[in-house]
Amino acid sequence: MRNTVRDFQKMKADGVPITMLTAYDASSARLAEAAGIPAILVGDSLGAVVQGHEFPIPVTLDHIIYHASIVTRVTTTSLIVGDLPFMTYSVSPEQALTNAARLMQEAGVSAVKLEGGEFIAPTIQRMVQAGIPVMAHIGLQPQSVYQVGGLKAQGRDVDSAKQLLRDAEAVQSAGAFGVVIEAVPAPLGEMITKRLEIPTIGIGAGPHCDGQVQVFHDILGLFDAFIPRHTRRYATIGDSIKTALEQYRADVESHAFPTADQSFSMKKDVLAALESADESDLPIESH
Repeated sequence: MRNTVRDFQKMKADGVPITMLTAYDASSARLAEAAGIPAILVGDSLGAVVQGHEFPIPVTLDHIIYHASIVTRVTTTSLIVGDLPFMTYSVSPEQALTNAARLMQEAGVSAVKLEGGEFIAPTIQRMVQAGIPVMAHIGLQPQSVYQVGGLKAQGRDVDSAKQLLRDAEAVQSAGAFGVVIEAVPAPLGEMITKRLEIPTIGIGAGPHCDGQVQVFHDILGLFDAFIPRHTRRYATIGDSIKTALEQYRADVESHAFPTADQSFSMKKDVLAALESADESDLPIESH
C-alpha cells in the first residue's frame, strides 16, 4: 500500500526522520523505493539534471506529468509528490486547481508541491479545500531565481528571517501537509521546525528539520555541472559510468566486442543452403 500524507505527518509525530528523494524515470524510482525511501519528489530540478537547462524555468506541466506518470507506474509504496512548475499556479487559484488536478489525474501523484509563502497561502487553502494535498516550499525558491539573483541562501538577516517564519506559519494555516525549506541557515531551519506542527523537509536547511530531500543525481555523482553545498556524495557513479563507456568504445574499436557470447548462432544446414544459393534464388525487396 502506498504511503499517504497522513503517514508522512505521523512520522513527525513519532519522531521518525523523513527521507525524501527525487526521481524522474523508472530506474531511479524503482531504486529509490527498493532502498526504502518513503517519499519521492518528481521535481522541476529535472530541468537541470535531465533536460540540461541551467534553471527550472523552462520545465512545463506536461514535462512533470510525463515523468511523474513513469514514477507512479513503477512504484507501489512511496508517497509520490509532483512539482507544479513555473507560472502554473501563480495566476489564480483556479489555474492552480486546474493544473494540480491534471497532475493528480494524469500522472497519479498523491500530492503536489508549489513554491511560495504568505502570498500563495490563499491558493493553498483553496486547493486543500478542493481535496488536493499540498506540500509548500519556502526559503530559496528556484522558480524565482531571476528575481533573487541566483541560487542563494535566504533568511540570513533579521527581516528576511522573520518573513520566512511568517511564510512557514502561513502555509501551515492554509492547510499544507508539509513544507520544504531550502537553503536557509540551520538555526532558522530548527526554529521553523519547532514552531510548526506539520513536517519540515530540509534541503540545505540544517540537521534539525523533520526530514531531508536530495536530488538523485546529486548524491550519486551523476550531475557534474555544479555540486550544491547542501549535497553529500554517497557515490561517484558518474565516474564509473564514464569508465565503463570508455571501455565499451575501446572494445568496439579493437573488435573485442561483441564475441560469440553476445551473438546469435545459425543452424549449419541453413547456413550451407544460404552459402550455396544462387543470387537469383534470393528475394529482392522492391522499394
